[in-house]
Amino acid sequence: MNETDSKTDLILDAALPVFVRFGFRKATMADIARAAKISRASLYLCFSSKEELFRAGSKRAHSRTMNDVTAALDRPGSVFDRMTAGIRAFQEGLIAPFGGSHNADELFAAGNELARDIALEARARLLDLLITALSEAEKNREIDLTALQTQATELAALVVAAMDGIKHTHGTGPEFEGGIRLFMALLKLGTAPRLGRTDP
Repeated sequence: MNETDSKTDLILDAALPVFVRFGFRKATMADIARAAKISRASLYLCFSSKEELFRAGSKRAHSRTMNDVTAALDRPGSVFDRMTAGIRAFQEGLIAPFGGSHNADELFAAGNELARDIALEARARLLDLLITALSEAEKNREIDLTALQTQATELAALVVAAMDGIKHTHGTGPEFEGGIRLFMALLKLGTAPRLGRTDP
């Protein structure tokens, strides 16, 4: 990591708790410079505005999170355990940091306004990873989708929709984790390979 990257990471690390504490509108570049222990002039050399800084933080968070999701889905274990771990990594990386803040709604709105393309790209990547995991599990006969009359693409989209629904219904705490585990348990039951299947 070069000196510029190191300074950028320092600033973004310092900015997150400032945004969580004050919200996007009330947080100032002076607050962030103070938290990063640098001058405002030095901060503006790296980021020309609070909006640019917020977007950079979102881009870094999404990139790191998707690396964690990929690692979770690549590890050994059942496809449902791996998908649960992947969704947990997605939630912990992108939802949990703001979830406990009283400014959470404002921060998510700011993310939707300033970094919607970044978020949509990450969700598309999550969907692709889930499709791949389910397709491989079906190919390896770990799961059987014929009983549900569905395909990996449709099931992966349902998983993402369920993740959103559980998050909005139960929040981002232990209830979210429990809801995801229950949903995955139901999917496991519904996709269990049928005894006596003889098709190649």
